[in-house]
Amino acid sequence: MPRSRYAAALVLAILAGTLTFAPPVRANGNFVFYPTNDSHVSASAPNSNFDNQPVLAVAGSPTRISYLKFSVTGLLDPVIHARLRIHVSTIPDSGSRTGGTVQRSGTGWLETSLTYANRPALIGSPLGAYGQVTANTWYDVEVTAAVINNGIVSFGISSADANGAYYDNRESGSTAPQLLVETGIPGTGENVLLAAGDIASCDRDTDEQTARILDREPGTVAALGDLVYEQGTPAEFANCYGPTWGRHKARTKPAVGNHEYLTADAAGYFGYFGAAAGRPDEGWYSYDMPAGGWHIIVLNSNCSKVGGCHVGSPQERWLQADLAANPARCTLAYWHHPIFSSGDRERAELLPLFQALYDADVELLLTGHAHQYERFAPQTPTRVDDPVQGIRQFVVGTGGRSLQPDFGTIVPNSEIRNGTTYGVLKLTLVPGIYQWRFLPVANQTFTDSGAGTCH
Repeated sequence: MPRSRYAAALVLAILAGTLTFAPPVRANGNFVFYPTNDSHVSASAPNSNFDNQPVLAVAGSPTRISYLKFSVTGLLDPVIHARLRIHVSTIPDSGSRTGGTVQRSGTGWLETSLTYANRPALIGSPLGAYGQVTANTWYDVEVTAAVINNGIVSFGISSADANGAYYDNRESGSTAPQLLVETGIPGTGENVLLAAGDIASCDRDTDEQTARILDREPGTVAALGDLVYEQGTPAEFANCYGPTWGRHKARTKPAVGNHEYLTADAAGYFGYFGAAAGRPDEGWYSYDMPAGGWHIIVLNSNCSKVGGCHVGSPQERWLQADLAANPARCTLAYWHHPIFSSGDRERAELLPLFQALYDADVELLLTGHAHQYERFAPQTPTRVDDPVQGIRQFVVGTGGRSLQPDFGTIVPNSEIRNGTTYGVLKLTLVPGIYQWRFLPVANQTFTDSGAGTCH
């Protein structure tokens, strides 16, 4: 509905007393818990208690296991993610080529009496493992499977490697262990979108690291352009993109980037994805996520390749028709180039498309191209902060190719930025609500999360 007609209808409904408002949405919550007990045990001293030691030790010869116990309280919504974050000590030889494997453990122990002889059992399959660790560095492991609700949770960290690691304990102040818990909207494969661009290259393995996030996360994959470097040839798609993100080709809904067009007519891209990428002379299409009640629009930001993006261009006319034919309450769009960015030049030629999205009350725009992560507040096409009807844009050029740590002048309405972490943006989409979370690759700690409601 055009904005003027929407406003008029809203006023009439209020005057008639027929308008009802949904109750406010409880946004997702982020909780930090610190250990109530922690210590380690050693097979070389089975009856000794090490609570007076300044570190937590993990090793395989002699066997040393560290235990951490937390009291989780105050959770009102379902747990979405939980991470055990620990800090490698600065004492000599704290780092290790193997940081240890995390499992659940029994909870009936106290740090003041814990010994190897009375240690609690480690329970079930490993939750995750710390790889090689370096002194004076934070490391995370996903432990969501162990944090179901409020209550006591206990972890054991063990290693078969004789080369032990040492971690700070709960008496260490700002470097004490943490259990980071996020609650909010439960996600399933049917209402989750996983997004990133600027992804694969045969001369590095960081795209494999982001592909491992997709391996564990169900959902539709929104690949935001520049999917393979350098020229998007058929061979590069087969040999460089295929072995990593290509593992999830069947659930991928791609957008075309500028590197794809370094091969004439983006033939490598359209040949690889086929009908899933739209018509080769267009590169735009739309689809629905019925479980969440969302309509998704994929556009081609390479305007010069498709007859322009101006008002009356083939793409702009198609977009207007698609918006009119799909009046979903919640709509999301994505293309490759950012229209707003603190790390890359902005593209005025895309404003007519952005204006059409804004006029139709679209909620979100996802982009790549700048090899960074940046989140914007909802805003108008003229950069005015607009929390009621504005479009929130994300730049997610963190798929694996390379990163740009430096930002230029911070542009209006930019809320958060990171140029040093590869990862994937996870969007959970349910009727009337969206929730976002940036998922970093293993052993990286930057994240960003929040929630919003549809217009």
